[in-house]
Amino acid sequence: MEKDPIKKYVPYPVIDLPDRTWPGNRIEHAPIWCSVDLRDGNQALPIPMTVDEKTELFEHLVKLGFKEIEVGFPSASETEFRFLRNLIEENRIPEDVTVQCLVQCREHLIRRTFEALDGAPNAIVHFYNSTNPLQRRVTFNLSKEEIRDIAVKGAQLCMELKDSTSCRNVRFQYSPESFTDTELEYSLEVCEAVKAVIAPTPDNPLILNLPATVELFTPNVHADQIEWFCRNISGRESVLISLHTHNDRGTGVAATELGLMAGADRVEGTLFGNGERTGNLDIVTVALNMYTQGVDPNLDLSDLPNTREIYERTTRMSVHERHPYGGDLVFTAFSGSHQDAIKKGMDARAKSDSPLWQVPYLPIDCEDIGRTYQAIIRINSQSGKGGVAYVLERTYGIQMPKPMHPEFGNVVTALADDQSAELNSLQIWEAFEHEYLKRSSPLELVDYDIDHKPDDVHSVHMSAEVVFEGEKRVLQGSGNGPIAAFVSALDSGGLKDFNLQNYSQHSISRGSAADAVSFVEIQRSSDKYSFWGASIDSNVENGGLMALVSAYNRLHA
Repeated sequence: MEKDPIKKYVPYPVIDLPDRTWPGNRIEHAPIWCSVDLRDGNQALPIPMTVDEKTELFEHLVKLGFKEIEVGFPSASETEFRFLRNLIEENRIPEDVTVQCLVQCREHLIRRTFEALDGAPNAIVHFYNSTNPLQRRVTFNLSKEEIRDIAVKGAQLCMELKDSTSCRNVRFQYSPESFTDTELEYSLEVCEAVKAVIAPTPDNPLILNLPATVELFTPNVHADQIEWFCRNISGRESVLISLHTHNDRGTGVAATELGLMAGADRVEGTLFGNGERTGNLDIVTVALNMYTQGVDPNLDLSDLPNTREIYERTTRMSVHERHPYGGDLVFTAFSGSHQDAIKKGMDARAKSDSPLWQVPYLPIDCEDIGRTYQAIIRINSQSGKGGVAYVLERTYGIQMPKPMHPEFGNVVTALADDQSAELNSLQIWEAFEHEYLKRSSPLELVDYDIDHKPDDVHSVHMSAEVVFEGEKRVLQGSGNGPIAAFVSALDSGGLKDFNLQNYSQHSISRGSAADAVSFVEIQRSSDKYSFWGASIDSNVENGGLMALVSAYNRLHA
């Protein structure tokens, strides 16, 4: 890499648009979406899709709600041609869906494209040629006038062939390829020349697609270009301005969103951003970004896992774990503070009547796109007490008292640290069992008998058979309840070196409806250090006693 001053690269010029309006605009409705998965996405695959795979993906795109789908480049290969013919001949194209075909402004390719479209219900012929200075100089060695004439001749041939096809409704789209790297005035000149040939009307508009074929600058410059073009094209009501961004700088989504704010009507892109180099626009991300702002994207992404599965299988590409909305980890929190905030947000939402989604760190309700809360919080050595409590509650119905969270959180953190790995919900449950439910020494409650005497101040009398450090003993005690009577019995046997602090229990919302979980907190007399115990039992009275034994054994561990 060069050091300053860098001479190999120069910044691109900004647009002279001092009265730009797009920064104050908002996206208030969905654009016209056009999927280019089957063409732009397919050409970027190491192994292109087969006809059967393209057919499956086409049918899924229709199911998602796309009304315009670029199905390929039928003049480029027999496979591309045959795929489109199969769609038409097997009546796979719904009446409300328009198939789009890409073609260079070359006579024999345009003619072949019209052959491929014969019999289609609705079609867009998308013709293009490259217009930027670098391509004019290096690739074609042609002047501006010669490049413009290529576009005009392509438009003229399209109009000539329009009436010769049995396709019932043919529309046109023109792209000045590498629009963002072309002089704005020249792009406008070429598009005006094409528009003069097509003669669009408000009822039959021409689509002018303005591609960021290679992303070259910050999204605000792209927005300036789009607003400038929308202002200066004649007959604006008779054209649809379409965006086709790429992601070379990693800001394809931002460029598209700002381009829509700048006045564009239409967006081309792919599912999950598959495309040349760093990819095309990710339509899933833009659509769900709209949704999180209260705008209906007019695409059904309610089963995003299924869409991802079809995409990955047909393209042989994979969705990154951190990919917005669709990645495995995007609804997962490892950080303890995040986990705690998510748990509190979910608890607050469960108690609220408000329809608003307001959960910290989660900009969208996972269930809206077919994801679940099972994997929101996963536990490793960096996790906190809130996340551990969340897993126990959501997966097993165990609602630990809040003061108990730090204690068990430390247990799980130590286990994760020792294993140097993430812990799943089963491992967390097993840690809870080991730490609280299976403590059997030094104290074991073998049997007990309780006598309730309502007229006595100490209304409960207990005779408890215990084993302490291997020695069987029978202890007697009384109190105002079973737990208090058991504490009294332990005191009478010289085994009480603690103070009872808290007791609570609740029914378990997972598993057997008859089970309840009990929690007891005791405080060691010598240093006031607290220990919690827990038990699960269908008998609430027995459960409380066993929770006390659990806490006692943890104190003496």
